[in-house]
This record gives sequence, C-alpha cells and structure tokens, in this order.
Amino acid sequence: MLKKIKIIGPAYPYRGGIATTNERLAKEFASLGFDVDLETFTVQYPSFLFPGKTQYSAKPAPENLKINRTINSVNPLNWLKVGRRIGLENPDLVIIRYWLPFMAPCLGTIAGLIRKNKNTIIICLADNIVPHERHPGDRLLTNYFIQRIDGLIAMSKSVLTEAKSFREDLPLGYCPHPIFDNYGEKLSFEVAKQKLNLDTNTRYLLFFGFIRDYKGLDLLINAFADERLRKFPVKLLVAGEYYSSPEPYLALIREKKLEDLIVLRTEFIADDQVNLYFSAADMVVQPYKSATQSGVTQIGYHFNKPMLVTNVGGLSEIIPDGKIGYVVEPNSQKIADALVDFYENERMTEFEANVLEEKKNFSWSNMVRAFITVYKQCLDQD
Repeated sequence: MLKKIKIIGPAYPYRGGIATTNERLAKEFASLGFDVDLETFTVQYPSFLFPGKTQYSAKPAPENLKINRTINSVNPLNWLKVGRRIGLENPDLVIIRYWLPFMAPCLGTIAGLIRKNKNTIIICLADNIVPHERHPGDRLLTNYFIQRIDGLIAMSKSVLTEAKSFREDLPLGYCPHPIFDNYGEKLSFEVAKQKLNLDTNTRYLLFFGFIRDYKGLDLLINAFADERLRKFPVKLLVAGEYYSSPEPYLALIREKKLEDLIVLRTEFIADDQVNLYFSAADMVVQPYKSATQSGVTQIGYHFNKPMLVTNVGGLSEIIPDGKIGYVVEPNSQKIADALVDFYENERMTEFEANVLEEKKNFSWSNMVRAFITVYKQCLDQD
C-alpha cells in the first residue's frame, strides 16, 4: 500500500520554480493523507556553475513541510551515504526531480542504492531529459540516471518522447505542469501598477522569468519594435534576473530605440512580488526558441492572463491558439502580428473569459493521480 513518500530535489532554502513545485506537490500529497517529506541539497551547484546572484530564498521556510538538507551534488561519498540511508528508511515511493544532466551522477547513484531495498519504487518527475542548452555528454549522463529509476512522469509530450528514446520498457505518465496557485491574489491593473511604480495610463506586456538565450527575449524586442504597436499605449515589462549576458539585449534595445518603451526589472522577482507583475500585465509573452514546458505559463493561468507562446516543445499543448492567446512560430514577425491583433481587435476580455474554463485542466490532484497510476504500473511490472 502506498503511504510513505519522499521527494528528492530542490526545496527550501533554494529558490525558483522547481523548488516551489516540489514543495507544492508535497503539500498536495500530505493533504490527501500521505506521509511525505523532502530531501534537498546542502550543495546544489558549485557557485562557479550558478549563473544568477544567489541560489537561496529570502522568504521564510514553508510551513508544515519536513525538509531535510542532506545531498551534496558534487561529493560521491555523500551520494553513497544518502542513498543507503534512504534505502534503509524504506519509503514506498521516491520521486526524483530531474532537470539537468549535471545532476545525473548524484541522483542516479542515490536512486540505484535506494532500489537495493527491493521495495521502494522510484519515479522521476522530468522537466527535461536533455537540456535546452546542450553540451557533450548530456545523453550519456542522462542515460546513467534513466537506467536507475522505475518510472517517469513528463510534463510535456516532447519530454515523454525523449524518455522513450532512452528506455522503451520504462513505465511512463504524462501530466501537464499544474497551476502555480501560491503566489497570492490577483490585483486590479491600477493597484498593481501603482505598487510597481508603473504608469497607470500605460498598458503592459510581460516577459517573466530568468533571462536565458533560449527564451527568445531578443525575438520579442525585435517584435516590439514593430511600428504598428506605436499607436497603442503599450510598453514591454521585462521582469527576471539575467542568466546570460545582458549586453546583447541592452544593445538591441538601443539599436531599436526602445529605451522609453521597455521597462527592465532585471532582478530576481521574489514570490511576494509575482502577483504584482502578472496583475499589471495585459498578456504574458513567452517567445521561446526551445522549450519543454514552462512554469511561467501556469502562473499566467493562475492570474487568468492571456498568453502568447511559440510553437516549440510542449508550450502549444496547453495554450489553445485563438482561445486564450496565441501560438506562433518563433520569429519576430509572427510575434509582432499577434501582438498587433491582440490590441487592434481588443481580444483581452474574450481570452480572459476562456482562461477561467481552460485552467480547470491543470490541477495538482491530476499530478497526484498520475504518480499513483505509474506507481501501480511499476508494481505490476515487478
């Protein structure tokens, strides 16, 4: 009988969407009566490998969650110790979050040791199987990890396909990323803009999240330079920390003479500020060049926001084109055309109404059911 669950991956005091998802999933399991705790890192990334300013959250620890900081991602002796200890604890299910091949030796070794108890089922919750920004050895490392788990749940169909390419016999499940419902309430446009010191008479499009090259901010800047948009009182609000060099983006803004039309809030956005940015925006724009799924989309759903995504990875799976927003090819002209259509034809009210219905498909209970289904498939396979 499935009762005792352990989630391995980022969690408090680490910040970011993966940590937030792990904590929210643990709360969902706990609310349904499961005994659940989280196992996170003492060292997640060596500082020289981390592109941001800090890995750590400034917010208080989440309430009513048991979080153990025990895993050192770069110390093999630690992996042996942690894997053996968890194996002796004998949980029914261990969920391992996988998002980066760098973590494969650590997480794969821990998984392999846990499985030696012949009782624990190990299921991976996969953000990516191979990363957006690929490096030599990625597939070799991921294969090491994949061979040491019992099942996998993907949050996009592209990741599901990639997982099959590593192991055809692996029990698989698919569950879109649930809605992030822990970022506070939606505010009025006016209140949100005032709190962010934005012009209350201007409308805003939002690019949100860590700024990495694959996320296509350059495509959006080029699209926003389209002269057709100048007839609307709209600016682009960029909110998130640079995880790549800022200079190419700043140079492009200068080249297109958009300094007065793009508002840069390029620092890490704390959890208690997220609702301000989403509440201030007319639409969330994700002009990604590659993707699997995105937590930003699920924050957008929570705040009932129209969204524009590009037709890459799994983004188009959860944004019905023309219903709650746009799915366009990842080029600046197509993005600009959609932005013009949004304002010219006043789509916001229609899209927002449709978001309210569509968001019902992305519950945390759906993800719990996906894990239970794959868990049973793994037992049957044994």
